[in-house]
Amino acid sequence: MKLTQKETMLLKDLKNSEEICIEKYGTYAERAEDPELKQLFETIRSHELKHLQTIESLMQGTVPMMGGGSQQQQQNQQSGSSCCGECGKTMSKNDEYLVRDALDTEKHVSSVYDTCIFEFNDAGARDALNHIQKEEQQHGKQLYDYMSCHGMCA
Repeated sequence: MKLTQKETMLLKDLKNSEEICIEKYGTYAERAEDPELKQLFETIRSHELKHLQTIESLMQGTVPMMGGGSQQQQQNQQSGSSCCGECGKTMSKNDEYLVRDALDTEKHVSSVYDTCIFEFNDAGARDALNHIQKEEQQHGKQLYDYMSCHGMCA
């Protein structure tokens, strides 16, 4: 795939966003007090690493195969849709800050992917970006579900 100058710039922006997410989720996993939140941050970080690999492949002109998406999405939905069983549990101010910031980050990153999808000529590249965007939205849902379970969304 031959990238246009605009596509190249958009991929650089996406790469930067993914690197920030990876760093942020790593730091947040270390700082989280609740073990469940710590695990959620670690899981999301591992997905962000895969997103970065996809972006780097696109930057090299290679459209990666995005197979297994439906099974992966199903696993993501299952892991994020159940409550922790401790509904109403009070959350520390630190954890509340971390999870709110993480959700805001996912909202932003998802919107950046939305814009980029429309700017790419190659259908395979659009599909890859759309796949990542759906996973970013799922991360947001997982964070929202955690917040809801802990009384932050009432």
